[in-house]
Amino acid sequence: MATIHRPRRGSLAFSPRKRAKSQVPRTRYWAAGEEKARMDGFAGYKAGMTHLIMIDDKPNSLTGGMEISVPVTILETPPLGIAALRVYEKHNGGLRAAGEAWSEKLDPYLARSITVPKNKRGGSLDEIGSRIDDMEELRLIAYTNPKLLTGVPKKNPDLMEIQVNGGSLQEQFDVARSLIGSQVPISSVFGVGSIIDVSAITTGKGTQGAVKRWGIQLQKRKHSRGGKRRHIGNLGPWHPHHVRWTVPQMGQMGYHQRTEYNKRILAIGSDGGEITPEGGFPGYGIVRGEYAIVSGSVPGPSKRLVRIRNAVRPKDAEAKTPQVLYVSKESKQGL
Repeated sequence: MATIHRPRRGSLAFSPRKRAKSQVPRTRYWAAGEEKARMDGFAGYKAGMTHLIMIDDKPNSLTGGMEISVPVTILETPPLGIAALRVYEKHNGGLRAAGEAWSEKLDPYLARSITVPKNKRGGSLDEIGSRIDDMEELRLIAYTNPKLLTGVPKKNPDLMEIQVNGGSLQEQFDVARSLIGSQVPISSVFGVGSIIDVSAITTGKGTQGAVKRWGIQLQKRKHSRGGKRRHIGNLGPWHPHHVRWTVPQMGQMGYHQRTEYNKRILAIGSDGGEITPEGGFPGYGIVRGEYAIVSGSVPGPSKRLVRIRNAVRPKDAEAKTPQVLYVSKESKQGL
């Protein structure tokens, strides 16, 4: 008799599949520091997808040196405002905030998102700098500027922490001090050809059944009662005497945080008209400001915030500048 082999349906790696707490993705890990101190991340808003023609520069590729078509995602990336510096120290095997210094130059719209602290915990930049050698990490509190966009119908900034990496702690502090209160463009953080990771909250699909949510099989005609073929066969064994969390059941699907690794920035520009298709991007409109072209797809729908960081496990040792020949501006309206 043949050996029955039935792999389980659906991965348990992302459990529990519940809604994300915030539409701003949380970054728990950053790439190892390099020799030069730098700001390690950025953020933009997803406009849509198109394709471009470029020269294949992957080593040992069958189409190496030839023109290839690559699907790409357009991110509109207005400058990030740097509101404050927050420092962390070791505590009980982890990290805890040891102080922060806020800038006096803040966007008026920032008050819509948070109550800007009046009593700055941790003191001024000079006080933090005097004990910088006792710190473990330095992070910048950055905020986006959606008011500069026409495709995103909101004015409230999104706040996030971005780590400062590389060099010594003193060099990181000098870089952070020079950035506080300024507006940082993406071109000063990433270059064309950089290998990055992208994080975003996926498209929400609401409550879905086990067939769509976990990919289980439909019941056979004889096994289903009353024509209900999309139910699971059973809820588990008699013992243990409870329904285990591994049983595929209905529930929330989508609106989860997901990270995709080793994307590539193929182009960075300041004039969105260079890449906006005829009629604009569906559900977004016209890209008017600074933008970045990222290879492949990015989680989430259009208008969704997308966070970028340096790749934590890059495949290529060094980033190459791609040779882009053509960016499609044909209509995406389905005409």
